[in-house]
Amino acid sequence: MSTPLIFRKDLGATLEEETWNVPAANADGLPAIAPSEEQKYLFDNQGWIVIPGVLSADETADMREFCYRLHREPESIPALERSPIGGPLQQLCDHPVIVGFMNEFIAHPPHATPECYGFRMESAHLSIRDKGDGGFGPHNGSGLMRLPGDTHLYNCYPGKAHSGLTCVVWEFNPVAAGEGGTLFVSGSHKAAFRAPESLQDPHSPLWQTYSCPEGSLLIFSEATTHSGAPWINAERDRVPIFSRYNSICSKWHRWEPHPELLAAMPPLRQSLFRPVYCEANIP
Repeated sequence: MSTPLIFRKDLGATLEEETWNVPAANADGLPAIAPSEEQKYLFDNQGWIVIPGVLSADETADMREFCYRLHREPESIPALERSPIGGPLQQLCDHPVIVGFMNEFIAHPPHATPECYGFRMESAHLSIRDKGDGGFGPHNGSGLMRLPGDTHLYNCYPGKAHSGLTCVVWEFNPVAAGEGGTLFVSGSHKAAFRAPESLQDPHSPLWQTYSCPEGSLLIFSEATTHSGAPWINAERDRVPIFSRYNSICSKWHRWEPHPELLAAMPPLRQSLFRPVYCEANIP
């Protein structure tokens, strides 16, 4: 396999792969899980991917219970933990699968060390949906044509791809195709033409969606055309956490973790939330 070409900032010099120093483990000391060749190919080809059953049944049940407390009884949770990255959910910020994926698709090696991630986490929110919640509203696409400040971009060349603003969705309940999971137009992150009017129809065959068991992970580039959909299952809620990741020099959302929660995190996890700039931005 050929070595991906990554440029330094000066005079067209390239960064040799053996000098890359991205963290090989997360803040809990668990080894990062790199995406497989098939997963890299699918994400680059589609602009989205589902990784089923990432969490164990016990982990999923514990996190789902915390989500319902956060949704229904927030006062039962200490103020600094009253957050979609609080309690047991904090470990999802840099779950080994997330670290491996973001090392591949977002991190810039010159801005990473074993003690500092080369990417940022910029938002998280809980969106529990029962029957009738959610709606259809297509947006985004054409990431290859976006200017860097937009952040909804996607760049690629032989052997390497870079996703700008990237969404991670943890599904704590099963999702069946057609129930109201997120909809996608596969490949639209690279689209060169304006989207057709047929995309305004949620039943258009251009829309694709997914099924997954509880504890699964959905990852998509925000450059991909996507939409919500009304949740139609009256027997089971959709219980997802939506989190966004980005390069260290870009930010889209106005969101910050509770300062006391941040201060209590391990230093490596804290680096996910460092300020947005490049020069010497390695804590």
